Amino acid sequence: MAAPMLVLDDVRKVYTRGRVIRRPTFTLQANLSLDEPGIVGVVGPNGAGKTTLFEMMTGSNAPTSGRVLVAGTDIHGVKYRERDRLAIHYHQSYQVRRFRKRIPSAFLTPSPTKMPLVHLFDEPQFNLQDGYIGFMLDFFRKLRDEGRLVILCMHPTAAWHLDILADIAERFLFVAGGGVAQIADFRGLVAEPSFRTYLGPEMTRAADALCQGSVAGKFDA
Repeated sequence: MAAPMLVLDDVRKVYTRGRVIRRPTFTLQANLSLDEPGIVGVVGPNGAGKTTLFEMMTGSNAPTSGRVLVAGTDIHGVKYRERDRLAIHYHQSYQVRRFRKRIPSAFLTPSPTKMPLVHLFDEPQFNLQDGYIGFMLDFFRKLRDEGRLVILCMHPTAAWHLDILADIAERFLFVAGGGVAQIADFRGLVAEPSFRTYLGPEMTRAADALCQGSVAGKFDA
């Protein structure tokens, strides 16, 4: 039986402050398994830890405790230059995030794969020109169909952002309150009270309207 695509095994990240007495300022915890190729939407308030989550998933930010497994391999034990052969993090304008090197690479193991299995897009900049969004969503679907796991983080500030999430994501992670909740579909996400609070009244109405209709094919290239 194949290993799950991505596992966060009791992962915990704690940021602290103070020279003598270190006091926690932020904690993020996650315990989840994404077993198969697919497209996962990630949402949550600013400062909730979405980028930190992505950095831990791709090996550029070591968790305080716990393990991140990509197809059964602990990505934080892989040589730095080869971690993007397991999971790659594209930040906003599709720039690849750099690694924080704590252990000499000579003490780390090679990646078991040549091409990334997990692709994480952190608030990508979608161009509103005709066909561009459809082109990008088709690209995400192509990666999925090739056996990859695509994780798309968005901060919905306009109704069309919700359109994209409803159109493309097959399941969701909601990052808030120091934790990560798995949600099965867009309707379930919109029904979540903390997500509705995060959206605010106007965006919640737009999300409810999407749940009442169909957005399939809205962004065809």
